[in-house]
Amino acid sequence: MKEILAEQLNENPFTLIGDDWALITAEKEGKVNMMTASWGSVGVFWNKPCATVYIRQSRYTKEFVDSQERFSLCFFKSEYKRMLSMCGSKSGRDIDKVKEADLTVEHFEEVPYFKEARLVLICKKIFSQKMERSGFMEEEPFNKNYTNGDLHQLYIAEIEKILVE
Repeated sequence: MKEILAEQLNENPFTLIGDDWALITAEKEGKVNMMTASWGSVGVFWNKPCATVYIRQSRYTKEFVDSQERFSLCFFKSEYKRMLSMCGSKSGRDIDKVKEADLTVEHFEEVPYFKEARLVLICKKIFSQKMERSGFMEEEPFNKNYTNGDLHQLYIAEIEKILVE
């Protein structure tokens, strides 16, 4: 993979995140875990290229992201959609998702990512906050997405490196 600057990234963020999906990937105590994300954003915050991701309190991957300063967002070609679906529906508490997905872990410095990815964002957390019921301006999103009370943690992360195939 080669490194590019944020200004050189020519991807539609709505397609990239909403349609193609990503794997939020982090390492804890030598174990790599990931989860599929189809909600998030990429843009500029505090004059830095940033990614925003949302992880429910119940997700196993949250423990991994919380334990480290950095994580990666890995994007894949369309033939990996089935694998991404599996990574979003099974828990790393129950299975070794890296093995199940037949992915190859590589590292940029100490941040894990997958060799098979077509695009990797190496991200450093700069802000995190749990969503609260009182923050919802409309009832519909809360009622539709949080009937069980499992609200997301919001993470804003500076994109430190962008790797492309």
